[in-house]
Amino acid sequence: MDAEKRIQEHFAESIAVKQASAEQIVQSIAKAGQLMSQSLLDDGKILSCGNGGSAGDAQHFSAELLNRFEMERPGLPGMALTTDSSTITAIANDYSYEEIFAKQVRALGRKNDILLAISTSGNSENVSRAIVAAHEREMQVVVLSGRDGGRMADLLEDGDIEIRVPATRTARIQEVHLVVLHCLCDLIDTILLGG
Repeated sequence: MDAEKRIQEHFAESIAVKQASAEQIVQSIAKAGQLMSQSLLDDGKILSCGNGGSAGDAQHFSAELLNRFEMERPGLPGMALTTDSSTITAIANDYSYEEIFAKQVRALGRKNDILLAISTSGNSENVSRAIVAAHEREMQVVVLSGRDGGRMADLLEDGDIEIRVPATRTARIQEVHLVVLHCLCDLIDTILLGG
């Protein structure tokens, strides 16, 4: 095995996926940044969810909102639905794992709020159910996905935004998701506070 060659291939593939994404999803990212900013201006909050690496992304995004991204500002209302182990295990035990996010959305979500739903495949059942619950609460949804968008793409309604990374490999999709989240944080700060 040539370790250095494998590493160079990872970098090359990551760069290629990022370049393709820059050509294909910039408009969707801009719309999502506007939507999230308007929600925050209207006293809404952003709830986020995902599984595995996407759970980490949900937590990363809410931390950037609650604390700060790059400029000094008051904290912004964001909450990752992936962090409360007592709530998650209670819902999974009493109902099902597929309900762990939907029940939280129904309890915490309001009309001006946004759900940020993250799934590299677009097929996570618990995230899909969270989208349905968000619509029940009259919330708008921003989806971060990849591949063909999965089942989540079919759940979107008018006003929702899908940011679908043009890739099939989970690692590459996750890498672009992180860039997207940082773009959203930058747009929110710039829209709310100026450049």
